[in-house]
Amino acid sequence: MQEFKDLLFHSFHLPVVSSSSTTSVAQELDDLLACLGTIQSKVSDSLATSGQSTSAEGNTTDNLDSILKNLTHDMQDLGVATVPKGNCAFCHKPIAGKVITALGKMWHPEHFTCTHCGKEVGSRPFFERDNKAYCQEDYHQLFSPRCAYCTAPIQGKILTAMDQTWHPEHFFCTHCGSVFGDDGFQVKDGKPYCQKDFQSIFSPKCRGCDRPVMNQYLSALNAIWHPECFVCRDCFCSFTDSSFFELNSQPYCELHFHQQQGTVCHGCGKPIVGRCVSAMGHKFHPEHFVCAFCLTQLHNGIFQEQNGKTYCNPCFKKLFV
Repeated sequence: MQEFKDLLFHSFHLPVVSSSSTTSVAQELDDLLACLGTIQSKVSDSLATSGQSTSAEGNTTDNLDSILKNLTHDMQDLGVATVPKGNCAFCHKPIAGKVITALGKMWHPEHFTCTHCGKEVGSRPFFERDNKAYCQEDYHQLFSPRCAYCTAPIQGKILTAMDQTWHPEHFFCTHCGSVFGDDGFQVKDGKPYCQKDFQSIFSPKCRGCDRPVMNQYLSALNAIWHPECFVCRDCFCSFTDSSFFELNSQPYCELHFHQQQGTVCHGCGKPIVGRCVSAMGHKFHPEHFVCAFCLTQLHNGIFQEQNGKTYCNPCFKKLFV
């Protein structure tokens, strides 16, 4: 109790005030009354800690109320108005010193605190929810949307995509890590990709060039093709009549298909479809297997060979025997 008296003595020693300085006196009154409220809170805490009786706490409160009353009376004698500014929304006692107005109510500065952590808000910025005050840190931790990438509260700009919220700098391509631009993004298996990587990784590949197929395409030989890539594998000519031949899952024009198969007539150079004659390691249309001198068709496989050419027996005897 002696400590309490010493505290009061140092806190409420009034200076001599002239009539010309009532404005400054009023300000000092506000400061003193605010300090009184703080002292009252400290005294209550001190009594609770020391385990003193409830009657002692009541006596201390009465003493404080008496001091406040005497102080107000003395200031009125000096011609300074001391009308209370209202009642504190927390303790419901008159506010004669500093006041905080917030949430449509008035508060002692030490009584306007964060609903969650209990720390004094004072004149710092705060957030309101359900008519309750929260400091900035607690409000964001409790109520702000969280980034789907880092899970931290989003306090500034927010980006909404894929039914989730993101920090703008955390919404980027899963493959290359680039932040998305004006081209937008594509989603695969719940992950975002830039257009370039999505097409490179997931778009079907052309059988001809192995590049992604994005627009027009052809479907043939159980594969996808760019129209300009679906050509003969030998001469690279397109199939104007839409017909082609398949060999080893690759398309060929008729001529080069038969060349690959060894079914081109050695006489005329055209593909053989149907009957053929095999001789001297080559194939011939029957009508093109003829004597090199008289051009008579050779029948029944009877011929003579000289320098890689075929001859009928009469011409061979005439020319070489």
